[in-house]
Amino acid sequence: MKERLDKFISSRTVLSRKEVQRALKDKRVLVNGMLTRSGDDKIDTEIDVITLDGQALSGETRVYYMMNKPAGVVSATEDRDERTVLDILPAELMRKGLFPAGRLDKDTTGLLIITDDGEYAHRMLSPKKHVTKRYIATLDKAPGSEIAERFAQGVTLGDGTVCKSGRAEPLDDSRAAVEISEGKYHQVKRMFAALGYHVTALERVRIGALTLDEALKPGEVKKLTSEEAQKVFDQI
Repeated sequence: MKERLDKFISSRTVLSRKEVQRALKDKRVLVNGMLTRSGDDKIDTEIDVITLDGQALSGETRVYYMMNKPAGVVSATEDRDERTVLDILPAELMRKGLFPAGRLDKDTTGLLIITDDGEYAHRMLSPKKHVTKRYIATLDKAPGSEIAERFAQGVTLGDGTVCKSGRAEPLDDSRAAVEISEGKYHQVKRMFAALGYHVTALERVRIGALTLDEALKPGEVKKLTSEEAQKVFDQI
């Protein structure tokens, strides 16, 4: 696919067109190892290798990152007062249009997908797709066996909202695994609250059939292939 060099660089970095022109002028851009200063040059995004400050820029039109979201950052593209998941994304992975596909609360950790693919995010979050999310909830007391039946029936929240049926099972004397296909505000915490429990920690470990990579430390990110990213639409 042919594309103007300056447009290509701008779309795959955080640089404006004006800043791209300055980078070209400052000899920071190479095309197939050769110095270029012309943003008008046409490149083949599938063949040519474009580097900025020695870092190769991807020719892919869409990217998908798996982040092990740490506590203390918000799932947003920008925030006036808080650090966001994009603020902790490695600089070499930044490009225009990135956003978190769905949200995890500030104090909730675990699997978060960051992408620039709006259609993908819409499909993943659409209630019609019934994409299941699995969480590990740490509770203030030992979870009883009744949580499985109550979640299967559909928990009624404190404000009268009825949640769709889900799955819950005790794991030990303080943790329970939960699977739901909705994404209401603080839903898992509110569901447990309706059953008399307080959630002290919450981690998302799976979306669809895509499982959080255990090798990722909190705050770390890895790039997903398109095939891996599509696992969110598969069921286990």
